[in-house]
Amino acid sequence: MHFNIFLQCLCFHHNIMETNQTTVTDFILLGFLVSPKMHLVLFGLFFLFYTFTLLGNGVILGLIYLDSRLHTPMYFFLSQLAIVDISYASSTVPQMLANLLELAKPISFPGCIMQTDLFLMFALVECHLLLMMGYDRYVAICHPLSYPLIMRWKVCIALAITSWAIGFFLALVHVLLLLRLPFCGPREINHFFCEIISVLKLACADIWLNKMVIFAACVFILVGPLCLILVSYIHIIGTILRIQSKEGRKKAFSTCSSHLCVVGLFFGSATIAYMAPNSRNSEEQQKILFLFYSFFNPTLNPLIYSLRNADVKGALKRVLRRDRPV
Repeated sequence: MHFNIFLQCLCFHHNIMETNQTTVTDFILLGFLVSPKMHLVLFGLFFLFYTFTLLGNGVILGLIYLDSRLHTPMYFFLSQLAIVDISYASSTVPQMLANLLELAKPISFPGCIMQTDLFLMFALVECHLLLMMGYDRYVAICHPLSYPLIMRWKVCIALAITSWAIGFFLALVHVLLLLRLPFCGPREINHFFCEIISVLKLACADIWLNKMVIFAACVFILVGPLCLILVSYIHIIGTILRIQSKEGRKKAFSTCSSHLCVVGLFFGSATIAYMAPNSRNSEEQQKILFLFYSFFNPTLNPLIYSLRNADVKGALKRVLRRDRPV
């Protein structure tokens, strides 16, 4: 369904382009403005990070699937986050690696629009999943007796589906607004992927509406969930401090610390990338921000959850012990 909608939109857009006698059928991603030798160094580094992203999140998914002790709402949402992180990185990194090896390699107009849509969708889904995970921790610590009733499997699945649906439709809105614009040159995107703001700069029409929708989305999709997460953690910390035993406080905080680290990395870098004034960040600084926001975060997430989470480390030990020959 998603791809059918896109094919119809892209065909309609190309018909308009032909009517207006515009000539842009592909784009050039300029990537990182460094020497060719440095391109090879970056290729090796990014390929290594991408491999770690696939392996790390793959291990998280495998452990949650294999270990029945991790079949809980918290790890259900973590498995969804791992899927998003793999998809998130895969929507941009392969094209970036190809461009590092072959300079000035074009990306087709439909391919660029598809990359923009997928990046936005996975970013929006991750934002809402982090909110759902924060809600799960709030209920678990502040209302432990009601937790099995509130966080039923039907509720968890409904929350996950809602996150994916919101991501899909909001990304589609941005892309449809993008497709209404004519592109008549230049065709060089000063970025390492088809980031929406960088693509908008090449449009041959007024992009005021697009910018307003992006700003509104940032307020409601970034600032809104972040405020809700912070409010929930105020209640969580207050509840933890009222726990009598030191061991109980430590255990309660350990279940939240990993999520809090991921929230800080994701929302911090995303807020700076999209909501900081343009004058404060040069285009090269913006690339670094997006590199951290869209590439390093998916690599760091499984490390944070494995190094700071006793349940994940315990599951890994049990799986390794099970596979060890007697």
